[in-house]
Amino acid sequence: MLSEQEINRRQKREELMRMGIDPYPAELVDVTTTVADIRAAHQPGGPGTHIEPEMDFSGDERWGNVQLAGRLMIVRISGSASFAELQDSTGRIQLYFRRDDLCPGDDKTLYNTVFKKLLDIGDIISVRGHVFSTKTGELSVYVKEFRLLNKALRPLPVVKEVINEQGERETYDAFTDPEQRYRQRYVDLIVNPQVRDVFVKRTKLVNSIRQFLSQKGYLEVETPILQPIHGGATARPFRTHHNTLDMALYLRIANELYLKRLIVGGYDGVFEFAKDFRNEGMDRTHNPEFTQVEFYVAYKDYIWMMDTIEEMVEKVALDVAGTTKVTVGQNVIDFKRPWKRLTMFEAIQEYTGVDVSAMDEAELREVAESRGIKTDASMGKSKLIDELFGDACEPNLIQPTFITDYPVEMSPLTKKHRSKPGLVERFEAICNGKEIANAYSELNDPLDQRERFEEQLRLAERGDEEAMALDEDFLRALEYGMPPTAGVGLGIDRLTMIMTNQPSIQDVLFFPQMRPEKKQEQSDESDFVAAGVPAEWVPAVQKLGYMTVDQLRAANPNKLFNDLGGVRKKLKLDVPMPDLATVRGWTE
Repeated sequence: MLSEQEINRRQKREELMRMGIDPYPAELVDVTTTVADIRAAHQPGGPGTHIEPEMDFSGDERWGNVQLAGRLMIVRISGSASFAELQDSTGRIQLYFRRDDLCPGDDKTLYNTVFKKLLDIGDIISVRGHVFSTKTGELSVYVKEFRLLNKALRPLPVVKEVINEQGERETYDAFTDPEQRYRQRYVDLIVNPQVRDVFVKRTKLVNSIRQFLSQKGYLEVETPILQPIHGGATARPFRTHHNTLDMALYLRIANELYLKRLIVGGYDGVFEFAKDFRNEGMDRTHNPEFTQVEFYVAYKDYIWMMDTIEEMVEKVALDVAGTTKVTVGQNVIDFKRPWKRLTMFEAIQEYTGVDVSAMDEAELREVAESRGIKTDASMGKSKLIDELFGDACEPNLIQPTFITDYPVEMSPLTKKHRSKPGLVERFEAICNGKEIANAYSELNDPLDQRERFEEQLRLAERGDEEAMALDEDFLRALEYGMPPTAGVGLGIDRLTMIMTNQPSIQDVLFFPQMRPEKKQEQSDESDFVAAGVPAEWVPAVQKLGYMTVDQLRAANPNKLFNDLGGVRKKLKLDVPMPDLATVRGWTE
């Protein structure tokens, strides 16, 4: 059901078309400047003239004839002259409209009808005029021409800003509900322009990493998203079916095994910004679809990779935030090298007081359960150690920290440690209590790799849905020989959360995965009539927000009676007003 404003805007659209004005013209718009350009040129230290009250740039070569385009955000109508605010992708600026400048002849329709009556907040327009400042020193554009570019049919949420008695800016009616913001990101970006800056920084972050890796001579590549075997990580995959080939395919959970095939093929270094998919839970740090960069470099090991990750993330912080110190919630995180390094067993002992390095599965299960960790029969040693670490250690690792030397059972694709039996050469970079990177000295012994895969198959038989599948083609590639290689996966979403101080992964994804939107229930007219409401009064009842008979039954009859009088006048209903007793009967 359309709201009153939506009906009104559609009527204005029709009126514009009757007047011969296309509400959605196709022609190119010659935008010559932006709001940011204008402000930068007229601020202290800018390349132009510092703005003062009542300055006029109509004769200036650059600012005497500018054309902007954007969205109307505020309109203040006052007789033959009006003010408005236009928002483009770079900011907002005040516009000044004067009837006799817009309509120098006798026909004042463009101002009196089109501007004053047929434009709404949210409409997209272009304006041409010159830059000037008002008596109060407000930088503005004196509009000589304007054109409607898009008639918006839905009203924007109206966000009001006022200056309180202490001189502080206060915001009312802000568009802040997280679910609405994520579902309608397009509205969020319009009314909360600071959100756009988060995604600008995300792009800077990706570009910084791409530049770092490219300058080292590594090749950016693309590998399959649809894969016949879900490999490269321990996670539950999304499964689909290819009709022509009549075979099951999986959305990739990682691109690791394909990148290693390229190292086998002779490249010294490859990287990919990958969309990966894992059919698992959703929370503030997990989305089923996520982005990571993985890169693999021949003739290197995990110690070299730790040094490289430190160097790269320090550069990212400088490129995105301008400093190595980034505020995240109540913490200040410093990405300056070197980062702290602990082995996994050292970390568990530091935060639990228990040495688990020599424990078997039964002992690990006992320790986990003593800490309130729920266990089941499908959990082997690797899963139990992982759960212990996640419970006791991760939340305490706020500053960037490398956790190294994992048990062999936890890392099916990792080379055995050169000097510590039972461990592998692996690290995770932890920051702000969450993993941001995972790296190995890559396993390149094909027979050892086969044994690790077979162990994963045994875990799958016990019910572990995240166990890794056996990939015969990858084993075949290893049998041709892969040089010693270091590899890493770094989460773009989580790193962006940290660099932009966002509490949830949904805040750094334009369109995060959401549960299906609940449709508003609505009773038919016949349902209301059966409840005693005359058919001619049903629109008024619905206009007041009572969309179902149950909602009407729960209404306060006295308030409903009073509200009906107002909405009857608003909807211009030519029907007699029911008395209070009749209205009370509708709610019983």
